[in-house]
Amino acid sequence: MSEGIDGEKISWVQPGEIQRALAAAMSTASALGLAVDDAIVMHDSNKLTVRLLPCDVVARVAPIAHQVARFEIGLAQRLAESGSPVAVPDPGAEPRVYEHDGFVVTLWTYYQPAMSGEVSPADYANALERLHSGMRKLDLRTPHFTDRVEEAQHLVETTHLTPDLADADRKLLLTTLRSRRQAIVDRGAAEQLLHGEPHPGNLLSTKSGLLFIDFETCCRGPVEFDLAHVPEDVSERYAGADQDLLSQCRVLVLAMVAAWRWDLGDQFPDRQRAARVLLGALREGPPWPPLDVVMRRPGGP
Repeated sequence: MSEGIDGEKISWVQPGEIQRALAAAMSTASALGLAVDDAIVMHDSNKLTVRLLPCDVVARVAPIAHQVARFEIGLAQRLAESGSPVAVPDPGAEPRVYEHDGFVVTLWTYYQPAMSGEVSPADYANALERLHSGMRKLDLRTPHFTDRVEEAQHLVETTHLTPDLADADRKLLLTTLRSRRQAIVDRGAAEQLLHGEPHPGNLLSTKSGLLFIDFETCCRGPVEFDLAHVPEDVSERYAGADQDLLSQCRVLVLAMVAAWRWDLGDQFPDRQRAARVLLGALREGPPWPPLDVVMRRPGGP
């Protein structure tokens, strides 16, 4: 998960552990015969992502309990075999999870960024359609999207985990999570393997094209659940999307992310501001804004 710009519940690599995590990445790569003199931090969220030089390999480092890394490697390989737009493990090392000094380390291909940082909505939608097409061909055991809803609901129900949440707001979140989850299930829409959070923070714009990363939130559900994480001009260009179902998924995702931001242990930057603006969007009612629009709002009450 990646980002830090919107969706997931984040557990950061602690500041005091960053140097140990960097050392773990460099030592792991060196032990495999890769040339490593330096490590540049590219992203620090639930995983520390670093570019190792001069071998030009991307290492992702997480606490050792973070065993979803093994699943991510296998999934990325299988999707790549079907031509899906995904980043893949580095071909110069065995594609597996390495353990070092309390961390798990995985090694990935480094992709040169595209000359333009702009991603057209049409290209984004096309890449997501191709990803979903590849995922439909796979039969893997993964959580259902409702399992993720239950995790968010547990936070809201457990007052010591969300102590700053006012009673009225707690009721609003619980009502929204329960009702929208049931409404989506009742629609009986076709379900498949999903990315889980295909927002812009999990999309690389490279010279090789658009590539999705970070599959630790992979789950099963209707494609509209994935579409609820992307900008509106992208979802509008996704062929065959059920707009009514997408609206239900949008409000569900807003409530889920709000629950994660109200978690006392959440380390998202500016957590309280994000929590307030998400609640504000829920109070305003439909039409439900996309997640990226809400997260750009300047502040809450």
